[in-house]
Amino acid sequence: MAEIRLLNLRKEFKGTVAVQAMDLEIKEGEFLVLVGPSGCGKTTTLRMIAGLEDPTSGEIYIDGRPANDLEPGQRNVGMVFQNLALFPHKAVFDNIAFGPRMKKVPADEIRSRVEQVAKTMHIAHLLGKFPAQCSGGEAQRVALARTLITDPAAFLLDEPLSNLDAKLRKEMRAEIDGLHSRLRKTFVYVTHDQEEAMTLADRIVVMRDGRIEQVGTPLEIYHDPVNLFVATFFGSPAMNVIGGEVRRKAGGPVFTFDGWHVPLEGVGEVPDGPATLGVRPEALRVEGVTGGYRARVTLVEPLGKETLIYLDYGADRLLIAVASPSFWVEEGASVEFDFRGGRLYLFDREGRRLGRG
Repeated sequence: MAEIRLLNLRKEFKGTVAVQAMDLEIKEGEFLVLVGPSGCGKTTTLRMIAGLEDPTSGEIYIDGRPANDLEPGQRNVGMVFQNLALFPHKAVFDNIAFGPRMKKVPADEIRSRVEQVAKTMHIAHLLGKFPAQCSGGEAQRVALARTLITDPAAFLLDEPLSNLDAKLRKEMRAEIDGLHSRLRKTFVYVTHDQEEAMTLADRIVVMRDGRIEQVGTPLEIYHDPVNLFVATFFGSPAMNVIGGEVRRKAGGPVFTFDGWHVPLEGVGEVPDGPATLGVRPEALRVEGVTGGYRARVTLVEPLGKETLIYLDYGADRLLIAVASPSFWVEEGASVEFDFRGGRLYLFDREGRRLGRG
């Protein structure tokens, strides 16, 4: 296992700052996921850890040892690339055996290790085939096996499932999760898919524009986002946001929008002025609501386990409510909604969180 520390890490490409002022400690045996939109710096960070990119400034430590000047092969980390990078002209056996062969491991030991790792990854029947003869999921297992056979202290995975279809992604996600549980080694995983991040991670690092926005467990990121970016990036469907302002009333602060007033009970001390209210779709109620806020149904999406109701309340964006699978309403109908019993989030005009109730 490996502990990895990044101290004030920075990377520039021809005047463009890809990663800036990154401080991060990755614990031994942890499954850490770097997540964020395209271009946020997550892959560049992974490549700097692997030694494939040199930092412009800052320090990288692996197991307490400075790693900036170490070659990739000296860092004892294994990397799985987004495009898998398998040798098309080599059989699966030879692809997996490539690393040990480069280290002059005896042939008998190579065969034994290849067969063992192939059994672990459920690809023993593929050893004589070529990558082009493998399905997407099989090729992904081959790439993982090729890294696993080198017995690295840490695994670095750069969006390894992005080229698979939805069903295969879920299957391979479970495979990777199970592999981490068996090996208990450090995994650093890059993705832009917040569902992957939520289901795999011990901790999540949310990045934007080369900076870390928040670090926390999946539930901390989901329930306690530090700003509007994190709040709306996580969740499917995404968090509803409503523009308005905070006003002081006799009974306490209220959020006003479109002539309606939402009591901000339990949100804490918040200043008057323009603000954004955030509420998760599962906390926005439409079933059995009377005396609530009125909206028009623009779309109904039955998903089997739940029904999504899209609501037009007169603003520039729709609201989404999660209803029970048995609930049905016609598109174009007028309904009422409210937030009673749901957690509310309040953000200022710069997107910083003011309070949560």
